[in-house]
Amino acid sequence: MSDDISKILEDWQYNPDAPTVRIIRGEDGREMVQLRIDLGLLQMAIDGRPDGQRPKGCESWLEYYRRGQERHDTAHPDSAPFQLDVEACRRLWSEGIQYYHRYVSFWHLKRFDLCARDTRRNLELFAFVREYGPGDRAKMQFDQWRPYVLMMHARAVATPLAEVGQIAEALAPVESAIDEILDFLDQYGQSDHANESAELADLRRWREELLSRQSPDKEAGEPADIEDLRRRLQEAVASEEFEEAARLRDAIRRMTTN
Repeated sequence: MSDDISKILEDWQYNPDAPTVRIIRGEDGREMVQLRIDLGLLQMAIDGRPDGQRPKGCESWLEYYRRGQERHDTAHPDSAPFQLDVEACRRLWSEGIQYYHRYVSFWHLKRFDLCARDTRRNLELFAFVREYGPGDRAKMQFDQWRPYVLMMHARAVATPLAEVGQIAEALAPVESAIDEILDFLDQYGQSDHANESAELADLRRWREELLSRQSPDKEAGEPADIEDLRRRLQEAVASEEFEEAARLRDAIRRMTTN
């Protein structure tokens, strides 16, 4: 069998304007994800590490270093805390990029459950490096991507809920991600630049779209002040006063759940 993949690439043209991705079945019968890139393709396993490897017998380098951290803390409770070295960060970074390629592929395949799984995994990676990284520079190499992955995770969780009309349930992960990105900005002293965050803008815009899909019908016997709050909420949304809209929405929820 030839190692030349030219025929595959000729039959599956690269599109520079949009991700070109598909699921194929390998010779062993297992499904795999293929992502077309300009000079070839990436082929990834559905489960485990995208490249199918098991470093040191573990599912991933993240699992391997987590186990090392647990062993260290158990064996040395009173000594210096566990810390990742430069080589460990290099391995974790390369591995995180593999998961990035796969969760983006899952997103475009509308496999939202698998996209949510892999984005959650990379958020766990960032948290682990924040806790045990060798310095601020190494930690920031990973953590700078947290807002983007929070946005992707929220969309992966919320999209299938919104598609079946469970709007309130879909709003929960979106609002949680907004709060977490605001916390991220505050943590790094960037709260004044919240309006410059593309991830925040995207999630806030989507939140308002979801809110607009909720039934505006007034419930029987509903107090007039709730109607006033809802009117003010609509006005706040229309004028993009998102903080005021969030405050009004919380007030409405408190009144309708009491």
